[in-house]
Amino acid sequence: MEFDEFAAFEKNGWEHVVPSYEDYFGRLTVQSHPALLDALSVGPGIRMLDVAAGPGNLAAAAIERGATAAAVDFSASMIAHARQLHPEIEFQLAGAEHLPFGDESFDAVGINFGMLHFPEPERALDEAARVLRQGGRVAFTAWAVPERAVGFGMVLDAVRLHGKPDVGLPPAPPFFRFGDPDECVRVLTEAGFADARADEVEQTWHLVLPETPLDGLMHGGVRMAAMLRAQSKSALAAIEQEVRARVKAYAQHGELLVPMPCVLACATKR
Repeated sequence: MEFDEFAAFEKNGWEHVVPSYEDYFGRLTVQSHPALLDALSVGPGIRMLDVAAGPGNLAAAAIERGATAAAVDFSASMIAHARQLHPEIEFQLAGAEHLPFGDESFDAVGINFGMLHFPEPERALDEAARVLRQGGRVAFTAWAVPERAVGFGMVLDAVRLHGKPDVGLPPAPPFFRFGDPDECVRVLTEAGFADARADEVEQTWHLVLPETPLDGLMHGGVRMAAMLRAQSKSALAAIEQEVRARVKAYAQHGELLVPMPCVLACATKR
């Protein structure tokens, strides 16, 4: 597999960031849940699979709508945390490319911010198609491009100005590949799904000063965090200063309100 080293890097990294991910991204990534569940037509009588479930919040939101749900994630630490939060949900330790379910087991498959972490996203969509019943729905979210997802944009700009974007991390799929709605539609269509579409969903990152998006990316994820930690001490100080200058435009009453939209893509199994 082309990205074997990246897959191991991601899997190891996500075993160690569970609490900080929740602290920095938990309240942000749930903002797309209503639109994602609407795209999946989730309601009473629907059985949904939450892939790359993280803390299981999407599956829990599906259950609140009267659906039944199962969930998988490749991080044992994340699964343990999710089971504590949502003991009513069936969680299994599994990767998106090898789902432990039979053919045509679900009416809907949701992937909330998981596609950018998969070494083989096309294979994940093939697996989603396999476990979906005919007429079932698949939907996924991914970060919008940095020009739109401002928290990413300001940090990446600061790294380009004051540091080194290339720090020797394992070769990986493009982080913002699915920030392009046309690419989302293309990959869903090539996977054999029908009626593919992709739209932007507004989200806002609420951070309390003095914390900034730099803190969130350094402590709440894996790939971006590794890139930032690899900067020299002087470069990181300059990056931090640059980000602090840029976030002033988003400050309100001691809080930051940073635009962080995502792209929501969905389609139907033929």
